[in-house]
Amino acid sequence: MTRQDLASLIRNIPDFPIPGIQFKDITTLIGNGQAFSEVIDRLHERYQNQQIDAVVGIESRGFIFSAPLAYRLGVGLVPIRKPGKLPAATYQIEYQLEYGTNRLEIHRDAFQPGARMLVIDDLLATGGTIAAACDLIEMAGGQIAELAFVIELTFLNGRERLRERPVFSLIQF
Repeated sequence: MTRQDLASLIRNIPDFPIPGIQFKDITTLIGNGQAFSEVIDRLHERYQNQQIDAVVGIESRGFIFSAPLAYRLGVGLVPIRKPGKLPAATYQIEYQLEYGTNRLEIHRDAFQPGARMLVIDDLLATGGTIAAACDLIEMAGGQIAELAFVIELTFLNGRERLRERPVFSLIQF
């Protein structure tokens, strides 16, 4: 499958979750077994020979891609979650979204200091969530190997907010 084939499987939902937002729905992509496998295979191919200590998945759609990729790479999975979901001591951060604020948490002992982390999420928009996730990883002593996304909305310039961290996206709109 080409990137264009994969892109054609992403459904656009206007005015969700609020008016004016054009939501990119990945359920139509992941519901197609061949397409979902292709996404994981492409990500695995990109990272299989890099020094990655763990894959970080961001709640909740980032988990869909981070778990099978961590398995394929033979490394651990570190979840970044919404408040109150992690049972041990956490680092927390509050950040701005394009339509409000949110908070994220990571376990303080999720990985060893200096660990090289591959961060996966489904979509890069304005970069607020991923920038907050990077700050959490760095609070916990980790290094960002790369930030990877299935989809990037290039017109929102999310890369600019990521302070020159390495970014990869499979599909751009």
